[in-house]
Amino acid sequence: MPRWDANGLITAVVTDATTGEPLMLAHMNEDALAKTIEGGEAWFWSRSRGRLWKKGESSGHVLKVVELRIDCDQDALWVRAEPAGPACHTGARSCFYRRIEDGSLVRKD
Repeated sequence: MPRWDANGLITAVVTDATTGEPLMLAHMNEDALAKTIEGGEAWFWSRSRGRLWKKGESSGHVLKVVELRIDCDQDALWVRAEPAGPACHTGARSCFYRRIEDGSLVRKD
């Protein structure tokens, strides 16, 4: 099972189950992981809000979990999911919508 960090969290990398595109990076605690497994939709621990949150709870852009994998050190999760809309709170499909180019951030759509 997961090896939680000192704050009781594990890093979760979310990708699109169909395309493999990285969608977002977040953190889960034990409760978030349990709710994710139980309900089939992604839950996370919001470090900025200091609480559990279901992805898409206000936008409707939930992440339906297809598969959960854990890395060899058991300190990171890979969440393969079907997104119901943009994954990023900015409205971009992925939180990784900018690239670093010549010392600047360039939007990649």
